[in-house]
Amino acid sequence: MTTKPSILRLAGIVLGAALVTAACGRTSIATALSTASASTHAPTAAATAASSASSSPTPSATSAPTPTASPTMTYAGIFAPTGSMRTPRNGHTATLLPSGRVLIAGGFFGENQTHLASAEFYDPKIGRFSPTGSMATAREGQTATLLPDGRVLMAGGFNGTNSLASAELYDPQSGRFSQTGPMTTARYGHTATLLQDGRILIAGGFDVRNSDFLDPTAVLASAELYDPKTGRFSRTGPMTAAREGQTATLLQDGRVLMAGGLFVAFDGMRFLVTAELYDPKTGRFSPTESMATAREGQTATLLQDGWVLVAGGEPVASPSVELFDPQTGVFAATGSMRTARFAHTATLLPDGWVLIAGGNDAHNNFLASAELFDPQTHTFSPIGSMTTPRDGQTATLLPDGRILMAGGTDGTKPVASAELFH
Repeated sequence: MTTKPSILRLAGIVLGAALVTAACGRTSIATALSTASASTHAPTAAATAASSASSSPTPSATSAPTPTASPTMTYAGIFAPTGSMRTPRNGHTATLLPSGRVLIAGGFFGENQTHLASAEFYDPKIGRFSPTGSMATAREGQTATLLPDGRVLMAGGFNGTNSLASAELYDPQSGRFSQTGPMTTARYGHTATLLQDGRILIAGGFDVRNSDFLDPTAVLASAELYDPKTGRFSRTGPMTAAREGQTATLLQDGRVLMAGGLFVAFDGMRFLVTAELYDPKTGRFSPTESMATAREGQTATLLQDGWVLVAGGEPVASPSVELFDPQTGVFAATGSMRTARFAHTATLLPDGWVLIAGGNDAHNNFLASAELFDPQTHTFSPIGSMTTPRDGQTATLLPDGRILMAGGTDGTKPVASAELFH
């Protein structure tokens, strides 16, 4: 999955000097709003659960899935530098193309957070980035979805002032972007999920207008579908709860799990413990069991056995991890990460293990550390660290099994550097 970029940096421009230091790193809207106003605060996970989970089924006991044998790890467990991007970026997207190259697009750079329309390729055969056509609109925090025909849908995002409804298609054959859509609603911090029938589910997010991140009406419950055959978006859903910064995971049965996130209330923020399922056959969302911990900025990874690994997140960087069972609709606690983190990446490796890398800890430290989740023992073990501390990076599994880490911020500025895990 692609890590959702920070609303904090954007809020930092608007909400004052108190945010300048924190704005250099990828943090969620939560940190921005809590710093900006003493009266705006995050409730505890328990408070969130009490206020948010009323529409969810009553919790029931569950156990973690019976482990299945995993192939022996063949990775050396080290990160090594590769060619740098042509432009420093944070809030960008990275999409593996059918050719094996990686499309990097959008984001922002610099102290003034200049938003980017440019895009570039990474070629793993030569370890270098090269330019390609630019988008029509500079944007960060957009979603990028590989379509069945090999094109890439860029949807929404933020231009420095407002959320965007515009969408574009990248054609790898011509190296050019063209307009499509637009979406029915401008949104940023949303999710985009390729369904089994080839349509794309767009859900939630934040409709920011005039950089007003404190508007309680801006967090969205609405959802829509993009049809690549017609190039049009149409409404579906909506979700049972408005949420920004949630995760969206396509399950093996074709449903989509939406978990966590946050919304802004008149009296403060609410981190969400709730989860829901989208059924593309009916076009409806329905509540499922809540998580044990409210979280935003977490990762959600579909494991080979069909369960979903939910790891980390805010309101305070957490090492906690849960597993979602699609058969029962229940979350179960599992082993904790070695390091509390949010805004990290989680990548499913070919042998079924999961690589967790980077992010930010509870003390606003930018992390170079990485760890591996073993689906057989449900434990985490440390692995070699990245060459650069970073959060907001992208992580892309290449055809040869290596993982490309690109961009993000090192705690002071967006970076152009990239590295490979192998």
